Amino acid sequence: MLGHPRETQLHPARDSVTLDFYSASVPIYLGSGTRGVRRHLPSFLDLLPPRARILELGCGGGWDAEAMIAAGFDVDPTDGTPEIARKAEERLGRCVRVMRFDELDAREVYDAIWASASLLHVPRSSLPKILALVFEALKPGGLHFASYKGGGAEARDRYGRYFNYLSREDVTEAYRRSGPWEVVSVTEYLGAGYDGQQGPWVAVVVRRPD
Repeated sequence: MLGHPRETQLHPARDSVTLDFYSASVPIYLGSGTRGVRRHLPSFLDLLPPRARILELGCGGGWDAEAMIAAGFDVDPTDGTPEIARKAEERLGRCVRVMRFDELDAREVYDAIWASASLLHVPRSSLPKILALVFEALKPGGLHFASYKGGGAEARDRYGRYFNYLSREDVTEAYRRSGPWEVVSVTEYLGAGYDGQQGPWVAVVVRRPD
């Protein structure tokens, strides 16, 4: 860890140091770790109707988007880093929108919103506001998945990236504060990230009520 995030200036919904890391590290970042489909994606897609419209927040190299498209879903992949979005475009052969989480401006558009290992960079104080935007973007009955690094105390990793490091209780409280979600599942598990270190994670599936 490289210190507590209060030691640096944070935007209400994004951290420039974290964004700069991804902008400067595209070849290394996209070439590291497991580049296959995320472990939770198949079970999440099983919950959706055929040809559902899915927004992906933080698509990275586009591996999950590629799998969703191949499965017949209507996918809107986005990433907050222009350099990463361009790489995802090369993989997918289609436009990938450059969009930060706080720029989400849609109302009842999507059947599902997939945010694997992306909302974990949102400062804790702003997370309920971002989740409220996710809630508004979903159609009634729509589903949202997100995964977060666990730990219970926000901090920076050795690369300077900010993580909110949420506990199971932190996750459920953030969603409670952001809207009248129906909780489908909250799962704790061990997983690795960019640095290859194993650690606790929390995955959540929630539904916007009909």
